[in-house]
Amino acid sequence: MVELLYKEEVYKIVGAAMEVHRELGPGFLEPVYQEALAIEFEMQKIPFREQPQIKLFYKDQQMETYYKPDFFCYDKIIVEIKALKKCTEIEEAQVLNALKASKQRVGVLINLGEPSLFWKRYIF
Repeated sequence: MVELLYKEEVYKIVGAAMEVHRELGPGFLEPVYQEALAIEFEMQKIPFREQPQIKLFYKDQQMETYYKPDFFCYDKIIVEIKALKKCTEIEEAQVLNALKASKQRVGVLINLGEPSLFWKRYIF
């Protein structure tokens, strides 16, 4: 059986998102969820940086452009949040491209706009 990379950390992140979704429900704009999730991360003692600049690479060359995820948790997990009726391949591609260009291994896409919280873990 293959061990999931950063399994416990991802579950804690998703658990915090579930709490925000349970408290606020769908229907808010993304900045509301961003602020609420930051508060929840602090309450649950989940280490995070909000919208940090992460270096990007093209063919092993560092680029001048940076990527700014919504959150960077545990200094190793990219977290992108959305407030959409439904996530599409576009949002999924955003996370996968961010992982590839930033050379990070794990990303989590969370959509708080759906009636039931949507989340998906990505590994690059």
